[in-house]
Amino acid sequence: MPTGLSLTLAALAAFAIAGAMAARRFRAAMDAAREAVARGSRVARLPGGPVEYADAGAGPALLSIHGAGGGFDQGLAIAGQLVGGGVRVVAPSRFGYLRTPVPQVHDADAQADAHAALLDHLGIARATVLGLSAGARSAVALALRHPHRVSALILAVPALHAPESPVAVDPTGGSRLAFAVVKAGGDAVWWALNRLAPRLVVRFVGVPPDLLAAADAEERARIAATIAAIAPLSARADGIRIDSAHMPEDLPLARVAAPTLVITARDDHFNTLPAASRAAAGIGGARLLVFETGGHLLVGRTAQARAATRGFLAEHGVLDAEG
Repeated sequence: MPTGLSLTLAALAAFAIAGAMAARRFRAAMDAAREAVARGSRVARLPGGPVEYADAGAGPALLSIHGAGGGFDQGLAIAGQLVGGGVRVVAPSRFGYLRTPVPQVHDADAQADAHAALLDHLGIARATVLGLSAGARSAVALALRHPHRVSALILAVPALHAPESPVAVDPTGGSRLAFAVVKAGGDAVWWALNRLAPRLVVRFVGVPPDLLAAADAEERARIAATIAAIAPLSARADGIRIDSAHMPEDLPLARVAAPTLVITARDDHFNTLPAASRAAAGIGGARLLVFETGGHLLVGRTAQARAATRGFLAEHGVLDAEG
């Protein structure tokens, strides 16, 4: 019969083996994440500092501005989901994300000027501008500061100013924990949360977990890929801290001249509906599309959103509605 000492040693050995296996899986996941963002982008040396960007496809230019936790990779992905083919996608990494450093002045106006400088660098006179979540702030600032550069404006689940009901992280304890990990840039803890508490992570990214559980396999795979693409978190943490420190300001929305489409979902756990409604009401002629369900990542709604986006751009002569 095994003794108490032998049982303790066996338990310690099992824990050590499990820990070593987890460490190997974590290192493999981080290696894959770093490899994924090490290709497919370039760095433009601009007057205000270097900016990483991807440039893909052909057709009318689309500047795709990612949200919090993103980078050029998220910009490419959201352009494909919400606009589709037939466009030239320019997807920058905003300040503090991946290979774009943080300049001394890094507010939304400075970021908008960097977007305009990138368009200059690429010889693009005008572009459709897609701003996702926190990326909507510099998208609107670009339309205000450089109106001649913006042919149309698309604001998806926008993290803009809404004083009566602000955009915010879901107030549950789990989401606060996840937000603390994200702001700290903790790769290991974020990886562990994804494995051990997936519903918490899904809720943290603004999606009702039960909605995702009821979605089809393709949508579940898309959301899983979106969450996985937040890694390496440490390479995005500076940008996340900027996004969380710079609260949305009250902008002179009535001065936005570009045709504008605003998209959100009523059950977005980041509460973007009030901000989206306020933006659409403030921008002359803006169109507001509200889905009853979909969460912050528009679960089950991307095909409808893409059809609406392409119809909007076709109406304003930017591209064909087909595709």
